[in-house]
Amino acid sequence: MQLYHAGVETIKLPDIHCGRKNADFGQGFYLTGDVDFAHRWARARDGKLPIVNHYELDERGLKVHRFTRDEAWFDYIFANRKGREDTLDADVVIGPIANDIIYDTFGIITSGFLSEEEAMKLLLIGPEYYQIVIKTQKAVQQLTWLDAVSITAAELEGYQAQLAAEEEAYQKRFTQILEED
Repeated sequence: MQLYHAGVETIKLPDIHCGRKNADFGQGFYLTGDVDFAHRWARARDGKLPIVNHYELDERGLKVHRFTRDEAWFDYIFANRKGREDTLDADVVIGPIANDIIYDTFGIITSGFLSEEEAMKLLLIGPEYYQIVIKTQKAVQQLTWLDAVSITAAELEGYQAQLAAEEEAYQKRFTQILEED
């Protein structure tokens, strides 16, 4: 499986313990199988232009858990974002990214503004991008770094414009759904 990770450094050997524990699929090394998505989500940081690392994952012998946009996916993300213990027995987790780019949908739930059913409806709108999370050292050992591509300032500007247009469309649809309920 070909995978990509955007950052500001070449990462030949990922550290699964560096990521946030309260990310969608818990702590791990986050990647995508969509090279275009990796480029759009790339960010400059600390004066450094982004780099997209390219890997190959050999899934043989790994416990791979695949989510779709459904209640189990929603519950898993909600639990991770709340900082609950990750009890999923998997080396690799694959599933949709929660499309709450503009609004923290899960935060809105905890404020009491939305029910879980309303939040699930909102999370289903927008494009469906997949994330792949390496959760164990066993999976890291089966992830091979292939190369890294630097993104120029001009390319970054173009990708950010694409992402901004996508976020604007998402925000409009999000608002429409909120107004319907």
